[in-house]
Amino acid sequence: MRYTIVGAGAIGGTIGAYMLRSGLDVTFVDADPAHVEAINERGLTIRGYAETFTVPARAYAAADVPGPLEAVLLAVKAQHTQPALAAVQDRLAPDGFVVSLQNGLCEDVIREMVGEHRTVGAFVNFSADYLEPGLVHYGSVGALHLGELDGSRSARLAALERDLSAWGPVHLTDNIWGYLWSKLGYANMLFATATVDDTMANVIDRFRPLMAELAAEVYEVAAAERVRLMPFDAIEPDVFFPRGRSRQDVDASFDRMTAWQRTSEKQKSGIWRDLAVRHRTTEVDVQIGRAAEVGARHGLAMPLTRRLVAMIHEIERGERAMSWDNPVDLEALRAAGAR
Repeated sequence: MRYTIVGAGAIGGTIGAYMLRSGLDVTFVDADPAHVEAINERGLTIRGYAETFTVPARAYAAADVPGPLEAVLLAVKAQHTQPALAAVQDRLAPDGFVVSLQNGLCEDVIREMVGEHRTVGAFVNFSADYLEPGLVHYGSVGALHLGELDGSRSARLAALERDLSAWGPVHLTDNIWGYLWSKLGYANMLFATATVDDTMANVIDRFRPLMAELAAEVYEVAAAERVRLMPFDAIEPDVFFPRGRSRQDVDASFDRMTAWQRTSEKQKSGIWRDLAVRHRTTEVDVQIGRAAEVGARHGLAMPLTRRLVAMIHEIERGERAMSWDNPVDLEALRAAGAR
């Protein structure tokens, strides 16, 4: 099978490099001309937690990639899903399909564009960062699950499992939506950590009741959508929703979560990096903002999530600084609601 990875950054670059090294047919597409040029001239380098290597690779701008495209692995930021896919969808092979290696609920956008039968869901949770043209940092392992949107098993899933295993352990699931919604609850915590210039684990540790309620707000939406949440890595959704678990159980879960986070070379989130290093907009609207939109249809207020979305936008616009005052303000809102 021929693979085209659209978005050769943190996730797409890492997975693609391992696939190339194993001898698979992989082509990269990226919107950054400097990254495309560097890959074509020097190859793609993965600076990993366990090894560093460089693979020769082909990279193109979207307008130049030759078709037909058999398997497209879409790995762009969630807010760029529509334009990135629109640039290549007319070159999909008759039996071609698209796999979303993204955060959020991008599968909804993809299936609207190319059809559900040409859309494969994926849940990705390993740590990586794009550093500079031709160079990606791979910080730690994490979960990767693949699934058809209707929960069925298929020949293409088996082929994807085999080929993507060049990167690491890949698992097939009949409940991909459960993993995607579970990560959205975790993402709510990570967006809150990005309002502070400190590590994910340190911020979560200091504001455990706030983090638990941020996760619960999203998981309540998932329950309203009749989604069965799935645990992954050290994230345990059933500890946070339904609410009411003992403080001992919640603290034990946070102990496991923060200990796992501290094992990674990547100590701050990609959200933090977008804000503090790359100075660009985040995925907030298409991740937790999207969860709030779905929640509104079920009559769920989600005050912490909505305030956090607004706070991230203020940081993006330079109207608010990263500060410990930010989670303090969110905690005050949580405490007022609890009373």
